[in-house]
Amino acid sequence: MPDPTDVVAQADAQTGHPSTEPSAAQRAHWQAVAHWYHSSFTGIILSATMRQGVARAAELVHEVFSRQRQERFLPGLKKLGLAGLPHAVAAAQYHYLSNAIGGVSVQYMPESDRKAWVRYPPPRWVWSGTALCGIPTEVSRAMMTGWHAQNGVSLGNPRLGFVCTGQTTDGDPGLEGYYIEYDRDLAPHERLRFARGEHAPAFDPTQAPRLTTLTWPQARLDKAHRNYAMEYLRTCLPAAIDLWGAQQAHPFLHLTLRLVGMQHYHETREALGLSLEDDSPQGFADFIHRLVLAQGDTCDRTSMASDGIGLRQTGWRLMDDLPRLHPSVAESFDGLMQGALAAHNHRLSLKTSCTQTAGGTLFDWLITSA
Repeated sequence: MPDPTDVVAQADAQTGHPSTEPSAAQRAHWQAVAHWYHSSFTGIILSATMRQGVARAAELVHEVFSRQRQERFLPGLKKLGLAGLPHAVAAAQYHYLSNAIGGVSVQYMPESDRKAWVRYPPPRWVWSGTALCGIPTEVSRAMMTGWHAQNGVSLGNPRLGFVCTGQTTDGDPGLEGYYIEYDRDLAPHERLRFARGEHAPAFDPTQAPRLTTLTWPQARLDKAHRNYAMEYLRTCLPAAIDLWGAQQAHPFLHLTLRLVGMQHYHETREALGLSLEDDSPQGFADFIHRLVLAQGDTCDRTSMASDGIGLRQTGWRLMDDLPRLHPSVAESFDGLMQGALAAHNHRLSLKTSCTQTAGGTLFDWLITSA
């Protein structure tokens, strides 16, 4: 779960002013980008389950959520004003608020200073649509081993654990459980346990923390929703390459993202306000340009000659702040655009080059006839 204050801060930096009111078209473009990236992350986990095996898929999910926790959890608690709360309550409220900002449905039910519930009711955001049917129990559990079970470790409280009482992937009516502070330190294997016979109390919105509209106006939340979805791919691509090595991870990631690009191209193009009838090189250049702008980067025409249409993206806000980024991350990411072109017009060709500079990443594209 990305740090909500971080994704909103990024939104402010791009909007120019926290109260800037985006147009309906801008909101639609941000939603298109959010769905594009969300589908990419879900696709990678489904593909890993099938092509790499359940154990490796679970390993990847654990690493993604562990990295996000290490990077975002403690700063997010401070920025949201939760750092002074009892640890069980603070952890549960963080999950409630961070997911709400990202547009994800979560419920929060406090019982005491040492016990607080969270529940993710269906439909599950992270495994959207029928993707839920392809997620094994072990992969769903890995999300909790990477995040929920380690919140006590992050807080320096060895007594804090998480008890899962149900998983949507097992047919339960939602993923639910509670943070609880025990009377003794927990061994590593005790930080996550399961209690299927227990059930969460009813959700009472009046007991849940709230975001004030003065601090969190709708303009910030709209763009934060986009950033929230993008964050998962930002974490997932480097994690897969670090875990499995570039030689194994890159072909898998590129193929998977190519499939996602093909499958989601038309709905994304339409959401970006572009005609589905235009299968020309210029029509695909328009798609790249609009998608790049909607994700918060800059994109300019570099050439339009007999050899094709050229475009350049200057800076890659998704990845540029990560240290020592492996070249295979950008090469794998290009699968999305290659898949999109295949769906746009398979008789065209897209040449992509990626250059790391002191000022950030440059993507250069050349669209030609095949």
